[in-house]
Amino acid sequence: MIKLIFSALTVSALLSAVAVADAGSKDAKVTLVYEHELPNVPGKSMKGILVEYGPGGSSSAHTHPNSAFIYATVLEGAIRSQVNEAPAKVYKAGESFSEMPGDRHGVSENASKTKPAKLLAVFVVDSSQKELTFPIKK
Repeated sequence: MIKLIFSALTVSALLSAVAVADAGSKDAKVTLVYEHELPNVPGKSMKGILVEYGPGGSSSAHTHPNSAFIYATVLEGAIRSQVNEAPAKVYKAGESFSEMPGDRHGVSENASKTKPAKLLAVFVVDSSQKELTFPIKK
């Protein structure tokens, strides 16, 4: 069932041409590609976000809503990610990671200086939540 959902989100990500938001990032294109209220969990929605990094691209350090659980899958290239105080790790196409409610995403960047990278982040979040990324002020 989960594979089916992520396959559908991946196809949606590749075919969708919906609104683009910058979210305070350097070279990252962030696109909402899927949004649906969960029928068996009142007040919660699933939102699919496609993040595209150019060569050497990155996003600023950020957090997400306290209600958000995030499952991220690298679709293309390699992404360097650091969540909370854990060491940064490189995830290659086909690999995934999770972020728990309240986590701090200190590093999110393309691991390559020469090739693009894509990441699909699937949020389970309060349906009323519109903003999904909050930059961390240094």
